[in-house]
Amino acid sequence: MSQHIEIEFKNMLTKAQYEQMLLDFAVTPEQIIRQVNHYFDTPEQHLKTIKSALRIREFEQTIECTLKEKSSEHQHLETTDLLTRDQANQMLAGNGIEAPHVKERLALFDIPLNNLQRYGTLTTDRVELPYEGGLLVFDHSFYLHCDDYEVEYETNDETFGKSVFLQFLQNYNIEPKTAPKKIVRFMTALNSQKG
Repeated sequence: MSQHIEIEFKNMLTKAQYEQMLLDFAVTPEQIIRQVNHYFDTPEQHLKTIKSALRIREFEQTIECTLKEKSSEHQHLETTDLLTRDQANQMLAGNGIEAPHVKERLALFDIPLNNLQRYGTLTTDRVELPYEGGLLVFDHSFYLHCDDYEVEYETNDETFGKSVFLQFLQNYNIEPKTAPKKIVRFMTALNSQKG
Protein backbone atom coordinates (compact mmCIF):
# COMPACT_ATOMS: atom_id res chain seq x y z
CA MET A 1 0.00 0.00 0.00
CA SER A 2 1.15 3.50 -0.68
CA GLN A 3 -0.44 6.77 0.30
CA HIS A 4 0.73 10.20 -0.77
CA ILE A 5 -0.38 13.70 -1.66
CA GLU A 6 -0.30 14.28 -5.41
CA ILE A 7 0.28 17.86 -6.54
CA GLU A 8 -0.24 18.32 -10.27
CA PHE A 9 -0.96 20.99 -12.84
CA LYS A 10 -2.67 20.07 -16.11
CA ASN A 11 -3.41 21.70 -19.45
CA MET A 12 -5.16 20.38 -22.54
CA LEU A 13 -3.15 20.20 -25.76
CA THR A 14 -4.14 19.95 -29.40
CA LYS A 15 -2.96 16.91 -31.33
CA ALA A 16 -0.43 19.11 -33.13
CA GLN A 17 0.91 20.51 -29.83
CA TYR A 18 1.19 17.01 -28.37
CA GLU A 19 3.08 15.74 -31.41
CA GLN A 20 5.37 18.79 -31.26
CA MET A 21 6.11 18.08 -27.58
CA LEU A 22 7.17 14.52 -28.44
CA LEU A 23 9.54 15.97 -31.05
CA ASP A 24 10.85 18.79 -28.83
CA PHE A 25 11.62 16.37 -26.01
CA ALA A 26 13.01 13.68 -28.38
CA VAL A 27 10.60 11.05 -27.07
CA THR A 28 11.28 7.53 -28.36
CA PRO A 29 8.54 4.91 -28.84
CA GLU A 30 10.00 2.94 -25.90
CA GLN A 31 9.24 5.89 -23.58
CA ILE A 32 5.51 5.72 -24.31
CA ILE A 33 3.85 3.52 -21.71
CA ARG A 34 0.28 2.30 -22.17
CA GLN A 35 -2.02 2.22 -19.15
CA VAL A 36 -5.63 1.10 -19.05
CA ASN A 37 -7.86 2.80 -16.47
CA HIS A 38 -11.15 1.26 -15.29
CA TYR A 39 -13.37 3.68 -13.35
CA PHE A 40 -15.80 2.76 -10.58
CA ASP A 41 -18.66 4.42 -8.73
CA THR A 42 -22.08 3.51 -7.38
CA PRO A 43 -25.19 4.08 -9.51
CA GLU A 44 -25.94 7.00 -7.15
CA GLN A 45 -22.43 8.42 -7.77
CA HIS A 46 -21.33 8.41 -4.13
CA LEU A 47 -17.68 8.96 -5.08
CA LYS A 48 -18.42 11.85 -7.40
CA THR A 49 -20.43 13.48 -4.61
CA ILE A 50 -17.39 13.51 -2.29
CA LYS A 51 -15.09 14.63 -5.15
CA SER A 52 -13.23 11.33 -5.20
CA ALA A 53 -12.42 8.78 -7.87
CA LEU A 54 -11.75 5.04 -7.78
CA ARG A 55 -9.89 3.26 -10.54
CA ILE A 56 -8.00 0.13 -11.43
CA ARG A 57 -4.97 0.94 -13.56
CA GLU A 58 -3.36 -1.83 -15.60
CA PHE A 59 0.25 -1.60 -16.78
CA GLU A 60 2.10 -4.23 -18.76
CA GLN A 61 3.45 -5.94 -15.63
CA THR A 62 1.38 -4.62 -12.70
CA ILE A 63 -2.16 -3.72 -11.71
CA GLU A 64 -3.08 -1.20 -9.02
CA CYS A 65 -6.24 0.10 -7.42
CA THR A 66 -6.23 3.78 -6.44
CA LEU A 67 -8.65 6.00 -4.56
CA LYS A 68 -8.08 9.71 -5.24
CA GLU A 69 -9.57 12.16 -2.73
CA LYS A 70 -9.51 15.84 -3.64
CA SER A 71 -7.94 18.00 -0.92
CA SER A 72 -7.49 21.28 -2.83
CA GLU A 73 -7.56 22.57 -6.41
CA HIS A 74 -4.24 20.97 -7.35
CA GLN A 75 -3.87 18.33 -4.61
CA HIS A 76 -5.24 14.83 -4.08
CA LEU A 77 -4.65 12.20 -1.44
CA GLU A 78 -3.98 8.93 -3.26
CA THR A 79 -4.31 5.54 -1.60
CA THR A 80 -3.05 2.66 -3.75
CA ASP A 81 -2.98 -1.14 -3.40
CA LEU A 82 -1.31 -3.53 -5.82
CA LEU A 83 -3.67 -6.20 -7.18
CA THR A 84 -3.23 -9.64 -8.64
CA ARG A 85 -4.91 -10.40 -11.97
CA ASP A 86 -7.54 -12.47 -10.10
CA GLN A 87 -8.28 -9.64 -7.66
CA ALA A 88 -8.65 -7.17 -10.52
CA ASN A 89 -10.95 -9.54 -12.40
CA GLN A 90 -13.15 -9.92 -9.31
CA MET A 91 -13.48 -6.15 -8.98
CA LEU A 92 -14.10 -5.67 -12.71
CA ALA A 93 -16.87 -8.29 -12.50
CA GLY A 94 -18.51 -6.33 -9.67
CA ASN A 95 -17.62 -8.85 -6.98
CA GLY A 96 -16.45 -6.50 -4.22
CA ILE A 97 -13.32 -4.52 -3.45
CA GLU A 98 -10.13 -6.58 -3.32
CA ALA A 99 -7.88 -3.68 -2.29
CA PRO A 100 -7.65 -3.66 1.56
CA HIS A 101 -6.31 -0.13 2.17
CA VAL A 102 -8.57 1.43 -0.44
CA LYS A 103 -11.49 -0.46 1.11
CA GLU A 104 -10.57 1.00 4.54
CA ARG A 105 -10.62 4.55 3.15
CA LEU A 106 -13.94 3.98 1.37
CA ALA A 107 -15.47 2.70 4.62
CA LEU A 108 -14.67 6.07 6.26
CA PHE A 109 -17.12 7.73 3.84
CA ASP A 110 -19.86 5.10 4.20
CA ILE A 111 -19.59 4.18 0.52
CA PRO A 112 -21.84 1.14 -0.12
CA LEU A 113 -19.07 -1.16 -1.32
CA ASN A 114 -21.46 -3.78 -2.72
CA ASN A 115 -22.91 -1.16 -5.08
CA LEU A 116 -19.58 -0.18 -6.66
CA GLN A 117 -19.40 -1.06 -10.33
CA ARG A 118 -17.17 -0.35 -13.28
CA TYR A 119 -18.77 2.14 -15.59
CA GLY A 120 -16.04 2.59 -18.16
CA THR A 121 -12.49 2.26 -19.41
CA LEU A 122 -10.05 4.88 -20.66
CA THR A 123 -6.66 4.05 -22.19
CA THR A 124 -3.71 6.43 -21.99
CA ASP A 125 -0.37 6.40 -23.76
CA ARG A 126 1.88 8.23 -21.28
CA VAL A 127 5.35 9.77 -21.40
CA GLU A 128 7.02 10.78 -18.11
CA LEU A 129 10.13 12.97 -18.12
CA PRO A 130 12.11 14.62 -15.31
CA TYR A 131 11.68 18.39 -15.59
CA GLU A 132 12.72 21.27 -13.32
CA GLY A 133 12.76 19.17 -10.16
CA GLY A 134 9.40 17.53 -10.91
CA LEU A 135 7.83 15.24 -13.48
CA LEU A 136 6.53 16.36 -16.87
CA VAL A 137 3.86 14.09 -18.34
CA PHE A 138 2.44 13.96 -21.86
CA ASP A 139 -0.78 11.97 -22.21
CA HIS A 140 -2.76 10.80 -25.22
CA SER A 141 -6.03 9.31 -23.99
CA PHE A 142 -8.67 7.50 -25.99
CA TYR A 143 -12.14 6.39 -24.92
CA LEU A 144 -15.68 6.18 -26.32
CA HIS A 145 -14.58 7.28 -29.83
CA CYS A 146 -12.75 10.28 -28.31
CA ASP A 147 -9.07 11.22 -28.40
CA ASP A 148 -7.55 13.93 -26.26
CA TYR A 149 -4.12 15.22 -25.31
CA GLU A 150 -2.76 16.90 -22.20
CA VAL A 151 0.39 17.91 -20.40
CA GLU A 152 0.80 17.53 -16.63
CA TYR A 153 3.47 18.72 -14.24
CA GLU A 154 3.79 16.83 -10.95
CA THR A 155 5.70 18.44 -8.10
CA ASN A 156 6.20 18.39 -4.33
CA ASP A 157 5.61 22.13 -3.90
CA GLU A 158 2.39 23.74 -5.13
CA THR A 159 3.69 27.32 -5.35
CA PHE A 160 6.94 26.36 -7.10
CA GLY A 161 5.11 23.89 -9.35
CA LYS A 162 2.58 26.46 -10.50
CA SER A 163 5.38 28.85 -11.43
CA VAL A 164 7.30 26.15 -13.36
CA PHE A 165 4.17 25.01 -15.18
CA LEU A 166 3.06 28.49 -16.23
CA GLN A 167 6.60 29.19 -17.47
CA PHE A 168 6.55 25.91 -19.41
CA LEU A 169 3.28 26.88 -21.14
CA GLN A 170 4.69 30.30 -21.97
CA ASN A 171 7.98 28.87 -23.31
CA TYR A 172 6.11 26.60 -25.71
CA ASN A 173 3.38 29.10 -26.66
CA ILE A 174 0.64 26.89 -25.22
CA GLU A 175 -2.52 28.77 -24.34
CA PRO A 176 -3.66 27.93 -20.80
CA LYS A 177 -6.68 25.65 -21.18
CA THR A 178 -8.20 23.93 -18.17
CA ALA A 179 -7.86 20.16 -18.22
CA PRO A 180 -10.67 18.45 -16.32
CA LYS A 181 -9.70 15.14 -14.73
CA LYS A 182 -9.73 12.17 -17.10
CA ILE A 183 -12.66 10.69 -15.22
CA VAL A 184 -14.65 13.91 -15.79
CA ARG A 185 -13.83 13.92 -19.51
CA PHE A 186 -14.83 10.27 -19.73
CA MET A 187 -18.15 10.90 -17.94
CA THR A 188 -18.89 13.92 -20.14
CA ALA A 189 -18.38 11.77 -23.25
CA LEU A 190 -20.44 8.94 -21.76
CA ASN A 191 -23.33 11.26 -20.88
CA SER A 192 -23.30 12.88 -24.32
CA GLN A 193 -23.47 9.41 -25.91
CA LYS A 194 -26.48 8.54 -23.77
CA GLY A 195 -28.13 11.88 -24.59
